[in-house]
Amino acid sequence: MLTVDGEDHRRLRTLVAQALTPRRVELMRKRITELTDGLLDALEGSAAGDVVDLKAAFAHPLPMYVISGLMGLDPADHPRLKVLFDKFFSTQTPPAEVLATLGELAAMMGKVVAARRAEPGDDLTSALILASDGGDRLTDEEIVSTLQLMVAAGHETTISLIVNAVVNLSTHPEQLALVRSGEVGWDAVVEETLRFSTPTSHVLIRFATEDVQVGEKVLPQGEALIVSYGAIGRDERAHGPSAGIFDVTRTSENRHISFGHGPHVCPGAALSRLEAGVALPALYGRFPGLRLAVPAGELRRRPVVTQNDLAELPVHLR
Repeated sequence: MLTVDGEDHRRLRTLVAQALTPRRVELMRKRITELTDGLLDALEGSAAGDVVDLKAAFAHPLPMYVISGLMGLDPADHPRLKVLFDKFFSTQTPPAEVLATLGELAAMMGKVVAARRAEPGDDLTSALILASDGGDRLTDEEIVSTLQLMVAAGHETTISLIVNAVVNLSTHPEQLALVRSGEVGWDAVVEETLRFSTPTSHVLIRFATEDVQVGEKVLPQGEALIVSYGAIGRDERAHGPSAGIFDVTRTSENRHISFGHGPHVCPGAALSRLEAGVALPALYGRFPGLRLAVPAGELRRRPVVTQNDLAELPVHLR
């Protein structure tokens, strides 16, 4: 679905949209809240001064639990899925290992599809199997491919969103104070983080369909290029001279393409927003003293091309 266009894309997109409706997403709110509370309960044992990797303990498991439950994956597979997705996205993984990783992921998803085809459940994989578009159903190969994409995108983007929001609020305490006072809602934090620190840096290699003038450079027809999703969020033509400032009170239209644009816009955008919108107020409500354990400049970036993400997020909860 990510790499096809035209009628092939419309067919896949329509079937996925039938399974991932706004109603299904909203029904996840209660479960997301329960998962959030459970993860925060597990962090209650940390003492003042303890360093906690908030990414490993909270920002990663929450989206993985959510998307796994939505897709009907076994929670016991989470540790292996983390290893596989880390290998797949890392720029340090040799090509042969990337191919082997994709093969293992496809095999894992294939088992899920086979199990749900034999015994459908109340999950998105079963819905994809049963969904039809004018009598046209997805093949197992298409479902496996779609499942891989949705599991990857369904947790990686939200991890980065939560991590980046915490970093932004930690480095802009005056902004956090506005949210805590009730002057600004948490939805504004989510949208400003999406604009200022877009979770997904790049996804697809694109090709110029004609010669294109960009500044002083001409991109010839057929030239491969990677387009930055975060560029529009920092574009002063869209956001004025304060485009490079994290500001939860931003009154201009908060234009960004963190979830893509056009026919390929992410179908899981509402779910990611919902998860962050539940997780962040719960996190800061439980641990009002939350702060970074190291200077922001010492936070290690994750060695990936696609995600704007950290390797870990060391914090003090108290």
